[in-house]
Amino acid sequence: MAKKKVRTFIILLTLLIQLLFLFAIFIEKFQSIYTPIIIIVLSLLVLVSYVKAPIHHRTNLYEHRLIVIWIPAGALICYLLNHICHLGPVISAGIVGTVASFIPSINKQSKYLKQLPGMFYCGAFIGMTSLSIAYSFYFVLAASFFAGVLLLVSKSLFNGLGGKLGTVAFTAVTITSFIFFLLFKK
Repeated sequence: MAKKKVRTFIILLTLLIQLLFLFAIFIEKFQSIYTPIIIIVLSLLVLVSYVKAPIHHRTNLYEHRLIVIWIPAGALICYLLNHICHLGPVISAGIVGTVASFIPSINKQSKYLKQLPGMFYCGAFIGMTSLSIAYSFYFVLAASFFAGVLLLVSKSLFNGLGGKLGTVAFTAVTITSFIFFLLFKK
């Protein structure tokens, strides 16, 4: 019963963050009389997709808890490539994802190694974050921690739906931004 409540909370939290993000985009970018209508329609579409999509699966995608320790590795590598080497967020994430995709070929029988490219790529999404938001390694590590927790909690949610890793990374960065804002506001 507790697992069901935690998963419901994660789903509602993700939905709320996505709706707030949509609201912020349209308020900032589109100042027209159609903005409220667009926000309402998109919010309803997101809500319908959460209700109608098969987001619960019995099988566990992540069998081993230790795989989430690779999220910070992907995040830090992408962050360094993006902000120190100035390659840009897309190229940096592409490099991390491409290199990580070769990890399973080290041992093709290993189920553990087969799960690592996704963890590196989830971290890469965190490493893509702008310096105005992710202004330190501590931020990246904190966001990676939250992404790991979210992945472990939602291990059998959203399977088969595109964008799970990006949504987890976005939610983790949003939570970390909020916490850092509360703790370190000037």
